[in-house]
Amino acid sequence: MENEVKLTKLASCAGCGAKVGAGTLSRLLEGFRTHSDPRLIVGYDKSDDASVYVINEDTALVQTTDFFPPIVDDPFLFGVIAATNALSDVYAMGGTPRLALNLMCITDSMDKETVQEILRGGYDTAYRADTIITGGHTISGAEPIYGLAVSGFVHPQKVLKNCGAEPGDVLILTKPLGIGILTTTLKAGLLEDKALEKRIYDQMATLNRAARDIMVKYPVHSCTDVTGFALLGHGYEMAAGSGCTLHIETGNVPYHKEAYEFAEMGLIPAGAYRNREYAEPGVRVEGNVTRAMQDILYDPQTSGGLLIAVPEASAQTLLRELKDSVPAASEIGYVTEKTDAAVVLH
Repeated sequence: MENEVKLTKLASCAGCGAKVGAGTLSRLLEGFRTHSDPRLIVGYDKSDDASVYVINEDTALVQTTDFFPPIVDDPFLFGVIAATNALSDVYAMGGTPRLALNLMCITDSMDKETVQEILRGGYDTAYRADTIITGGHTISGAEPIYGLAVSGFVHPQKVLKNCGAEPGDVLILTKPLGIGILTTTLKAGLLEDKALEKRIYDQMATLNRAARDIMVKYPVHSCTDVTGFALLGHGYEMAAGSGCTLHIETGNVPYHKEAYEFAEMGLIPAGAYRNREYAEPGVRVEGNVTRAMQDILYDPQTSGGLLIAVPEASAQTLLRELKDSVPAASEIGYVTEKTDAAVVLH
């Protein structure tokens, strides 16, 4: 759909690149008084993807929310990507999303059809995820924003946290990196490859549902989705929460080759600098890992893939099954006992 108002021109930043840096966020959350409850088995203390509250011995409630400014000009596609991204946190916890609420900010320059198309994209995505949007909240503001608050369910004994990785685990990533770099070049009008443009849009619009459905059949120790904090930001949190060291074999990491070329030219989003500032003190580089490759690893992803830590004995079987439905899935590293670095790049 062609839209007279270019949505990305109404926003100062795009997608998950708008996310407040992890370091800043942790400082903002310090010192608040909160209630304790033994039924809350996952809160924000471990920087996990969603909260998890036990309802009974068979059911736990998974809650999350995510929203951001436009990453594309097509309003329907914006709605699809934003909803896909919000639903991903529930999948990362091993859960199944069931209910959602719209979260939206509209500007005076957005007409009725544009707003409806954004919402239609969200509803269409929720329908594909067997999730019901039951209402929401809309305000007027300076920049357009859309996303969802999502509730899902998981068995209390089958919750996947970002802090459960164990030495000997193999690391698997299900989507290629470089989305932040490529969408930044798109917004700047520097990317004119329509086939590549479609490929990155299709990737962001792909639910992590298939990966989740396969993953939960295996004895996975830990999982997180790779979004605004990038592979290294989310990997750093997994390592710190698990008390282990993650080793990333950069030659095996899937990424869009065009993103590497733009990274070599210095065309990277501001969010990558925030991610580097946050995670770099815990990252050790061994061997010849180029600056451009490091930039891709710090690149904020929108609707990124799952980072899975699974025992070595199950890794290859899981990977083979994943590749049937998620072709980009790749083994990208391994987990060891804690060393002097949270993440080591090889």
